[in-house]
Amino acid sequence: MMLSPDPTMSTPEVKKKLQETPHKPGVYLMKDRLGGIIYVGKARDLKKRVGSYFMPSRKMRADLKTRALIDSICDFDIQIVRNEQEALILESKLIKEYRPRYNVSLRDDKRFYMVKVQLDTPLPRFMLTRLKKDDGARYFGPFVHASALKATLEWINREFGLRTCRPRFPGENDYRHCHADVIRKCSAPCVAKISQEDYYARVMEAVSLLEGKGKRERLQSLKDDMAKAAEKLQFEKAARLRDIIGNLEKTLSPTRNFSRGRGGVPSTVNPSEDLIELQDALGLPDKLEIMECFDISNVSSNHIVASMVRFVNGAPDNQGYRRYRIKTVQGQDDFASMAEVVRRRYSRILLENRIGNESEADDSQESPLEALRRLAREGKSPLHLPNLVIVDGGKGQLGMAVKELQRLGLHDLPVIGLAKQHEEIFRPGNSEPLLLPHDTGALKLLQRIRDEAHRFANNYNELLLRRRVRESMLDDCPGMSPNRKEALLRRFGSVKRIRKASVKELESVPGIGKKTAEQMQNWLNRSA
Repeated sequence: MMLSPDPTMSTPEVKKKLQETPHKPGVYLMKDRLGGIIYVGKARDLKKRVGSYFMPSRKMRADLKTRALIDSICDFDIQIVRNEQEALILESKLIKEYRPRYNVSLRDDKRFYMVKVQLDTPLPRFMLTRLKKDDGARYFGPFVHASALKATLEWINREFGLRTCRPRFPGENDYRHCHADVIRKCSAPCVAKISQEDYYARVMEAVSLLEGKGKRERLQSLKDDMAKAAEKLQFEKAARLRDIIGNLEKTLSPTRNFSRGRGGVPSTVNPSEDLIELQDALGLPDKLEIMECFDISNVSSNHIVASMVRFVNGAPDNQGYRRYRIKTVQGQDDFASMAEVVRRRYSRILLENRIGNESEADDSQESPLEALRRLAREGKSPLHLPNLVIVDGGKGQLGMAVKELQRLGLHDLPVIGLAKQHEEIFRPGNSEPLLLPHDTGALKLLQRIRDEAHRFANNYNELLLRRRVRESMLDDCPGMSPNRKEALLRRFGSVKRIRKASVKELESVPGIGKKTAEQMQNWLNRSA
């Protein structure tokens, strides 16, 4: 009997995404109904792999864990890469970044190997490392195939006569205990069998090879040697050369070192090109150096929060992120909540730019936006306005944001709304939404900043929810009343600190006597 697919997995948007998913290698990110990433996987063929999750037959054959994953999937994103090695590297980084609940492996801090060489030392040597430091050294990698990398590095050291000894400045004493010049064909620069200049030239040849320069010629030369060895029936030599070629091909296949954005967004695209494309699509005069995006999260009426994420030059700037608890809105009202956070954000910028600066804007014909732009150019602005404001939502959310910006005098500050259902871009003064092709860098950039705002808001909501759950345990504590609970939390800040407090410290809270404090401490310790 065939199972019908889950309704959340057969929406028109998901079907359209599946149709547009290419037959290319890459990484896919499965999302739940809140937009949280619950699983990260790699694929040689994204279309086949991602499509398999939405086939009822797979759910029928799946184990309990996989079935739970499939039931939780409501959306997905993909990142296209050039080959399987890049997919493996990116998958590892994203799993460490997002720590999805359904990923069992690669969630520890283990990293892929890189090759390091300190070129500013007299006799550089190549080393393996898993951690890249800001120490002025040259790094190559990361490399997916550890065994192939080790064998390749051993061959490079032999081929170019490079030292493998550990001393930073090897000399006569080290040479006496080392036979690498005989066994490993080291050129022995430590005892001047080769000059430092000649040794350094060999190191730079090896550097060029690790950069991929001359790789094709080197591989062809090795293949010619292998063929000659086979013709002469030197099969062991031919086999060794075959292994060297295979290791070199695995190690030197081009891969990008994907860096994780400071806010958790993978840097797998060209931000500068995407920014130019987005600027052109929106018809904006200024470069999109700074963009800020707002999202409202209201899982329940008791936990309504908002987030603002800031991208600088197309990359997350998590020090500029802000989160808000909605103060003036009763119940779930996304429109009013959006108005509140936009008002709070940009009234704060206006206020901060008048602190420590002359109030020139008040005595001139400049609008607040013009004054803030001028202060930024002069280096007098403590906090710059964005070049584009993005609100998560359609016409309603956009309309409220526009009204608040106008009230603040920021009439000309560019603002758009991005509606998730059909990825429609709404602009002030335009009744029809702008629809960008799904595969354009401009739309993907907007999706990244919107998804990051959504993630940040949901994380804050979950944090408050966990805190509220912990606080609710106080309601069952003997002698507890709403006033005492409020006083305890105001005094200690959390249930954890209340539990650690002594009887004397609990007594210091107004309305709590010694007997009540002892009862509370005993109960809290038993409930720990």
